[in-house]
Amino acid sequence: MNDSLGEAAATDNPLLLHKGLPPFDRIRPEHIVPAVEHNLRECEVRLTQLEANLKPTWHAIFPILDEIGERFEHGWSPVSHLFSVKNSQELREAYEAALPQVVEFGLRMSQSEPIYHALKSIQQGPEWKNLAEAQRRIIEHRIRSAELAGIALTGEKRERFNEIAQRLSMLNTEFSNRVLDATKAYELIVRDLADAEGWPQSLKQIAAQSFQKKYPDETAASSVNDGPWRITLEAPSFVPFMQHCRNRALRREVYEAFISRASQGEFDNSAACVEILRLRREQARLLGFEHHAAVSLSEKMAGTVAAVQQMFDELLDASWDPANAELQEVHELALAGGQLGPLAHWDVPFWSERLREMTFGFREDELRPYFPHERVLAGLFGVVNRLFGVSVVAADDAAPKWNDDVRFFQIQDEAGQVIAGFYYDPFSRPEDKRGGAWMGDCLSRRITAKGLTYPVAHLVCNATPAAGDVPSLMSFREVETLFHEFGHGLQHMLTKVDYVDASGINGVEWDAVELPSQFMENWCYDRPTLLGMTAHYETGEPLPEELFDKLHAARNFQAASMMLRQIAFGMVDMELHTTFDPNGSESILDVQRRILAKSSVLPMHPGNRTLCSFQHIFAGGYAAGYYSYKWAEVLSADAFAAFVEAGLDDDVAVRRIGRKFRDTVLALGGGRHPMDVFRDFRGRDPSPDALLKQCGLA
Repeated sequence: MNDSLGEAAATDNPLLLHKGLPPFDRIRPEHIVPAVEHNLRECEVRLTQLEANLKPTWHAIFPILDEIGERFEHGWSPVSHLFSVKNSQELREAYEAALPQVVEFGLRMSQSEPIYHALKSIQQGPEWKNLAEAQRRIIEHRIRSAELAGIALTGEKRERFNEIAQRLSMLNTEFSNRVLDATKAYELIVRDLADAEGWPQSLKQIAAQSFQKKYPDETAASSVNDGPWRITLEAPSFVPFMQHCRNRALRREVYEAFISRASQGEFDNSAACVEILRLRREQARLLGFEHHAAVSLSEKMAGTVAAVQQMFDELLDASWDPANAELQEVHELALAGGQLGPLAHWDVPFWSERLREMTFGFREDELRPYFPHERVLAGLFGVVNRLFGVSVVAADDAAPKWNDDVRFFQIQDEAGQVIAGFYYDPFSRPEDKRGGAWMGDCLSRRITAKGLTYPVAHLVCNATPAAGDVPSLMSFREVETLFHEFGHGLQHMLTKVDYVDASGINGVEWDAVELPSQFMENWCYDRPTLLGMTAHYETGEPLPEELFDKLHAARNFQAASMMLRQIAFGMVDMELHTTFDPNGSESILDVQRRILAKSSVLPMHPGNRTLCSFQHIFAGGYAAGYYSYKWAEVLSADAFAAFVEAGLDDDVAVRRIGRKFRDTVLALGGGRHPMDVFRDFRGRDPSPDALLKQCGLA
């Protein structure tokens, strides 16, 4: 690496300020490569010194490892975050130029034999029994991570393992970029008033606003009610369009565009999918595992493919007949509504929404006016205070931001002491922000020689933005998503573990990490919680009791179909990472088709190439782990059942159990095995009964 930074230049680079919150407003693409090179040189010096003077004790090793990790947290994490929320061609080029060096040093750390042997010595020595449980877990994880990073490999095998790691890192980045670009590239311009008949007003607003933003020269001739309207593949546009567009041909066009994203032309991910699977398989076999799923499960609660399959079988058996009945209902309504021919994939959302309206007597869009974004946010903060005794306080002036919509908040404990913070990026920005919603680490809780660093999270959503004079009005699904991501954030922010490798979600087995997030979703159906966070944006009236009752009754609408959908994703993921041969005659689409034949009541559409945009398993952390959503849902439903059993109307009991949840699930993080944490909270092992009962499938 070239030393491209002098002392003066170093102080001007915002990625080299190793203290406080990241200066997001000052970070530019040209800062990235020089900062990475500078930081990695410093890290290499510290690592080499550590290896040369190793003593097999916790205090001789971990403060230095933590110092190295802190440099990454301040110098690389902001770059990774901006890559997702403020993507540009210049940022991509800088990110991709720096990434190989970051991956190389990560491998260098993981494959340090002196550190590995020192950790093994601690594990087998007299200090072990005196260490806290969290410290022992950290050492065990470090040893296992080193082994999974190929520390036992030598010569050509080590070299090949590292080549694969570098290539996989680049493929993941390219995969994500193509999905973003393919999503941005599609649009449907609707100009005929008849084609917008039946659209909810919120869809017209965001579609008109999208058109005006894309085509400013035509803005004067456009309006919310008269069009033109621009439909995109972003969720706030795509989902309500599929539910409400009466023009079947347009629904088909948009649906087929969605399921074929990133599967053709310049954005084609097809070859990348196969190469990723091939490299993961080769890497697993270098490590002595049969397949990548075995590697993945060696670090998870489930432990084995058989345990995951048992869960799939139980949930599939409970869901199959009800899901068939649900689809038959939709088909009968479509026929009664005058549709000719068999039910197609692009018909299901439309007629399902009509069935929901007919069955429960309300339209989803009737709810939006009662969920103005700011009111929902205040309601969320209120339930967090009620359950966990902490307060959320706006502190926008305390943090630099990457976009004007971004907010910053602090978390205060009962004594008014600041214990955490979070950035909140609420709205969809398809031009430079990837879709979906997520929680990411900004800073982790740690105690160093400089004192305590409190945890800071990134909470990112893609909710419907304001349109003209109408504020951001959230769909109920967007409300659930906000609660979900805040659950992740709570585990990161309310941790009591002082060792960074086990604080927050760090060190938590992947299939348990969704427990707090899915747990929080349950509160969206709690009457006082929901009614307390609603206020009609024009009248201020709360959601009428009648509408709440209908919403609550509709909670399990098509629950079996949704269960099958998640099971199918998980089964395809697991199959691709176990028995599938990337060098064989069967394609990944053949695998998907074969799995869907037994897990989906509607045959797979011939043009379905959604695997090419399945970022969770090809560009995220869910490879051979997508089942984790359902695995953790069993845990979260059972955890919420503790509140139900105590009585949701008993405020004293709710607060008492909420504090217990905070002191176990949220506080202990990766410092204790999640099964033990669950037992600490619930007093027993988890049971799937609560989930099946919650979904109406018991």
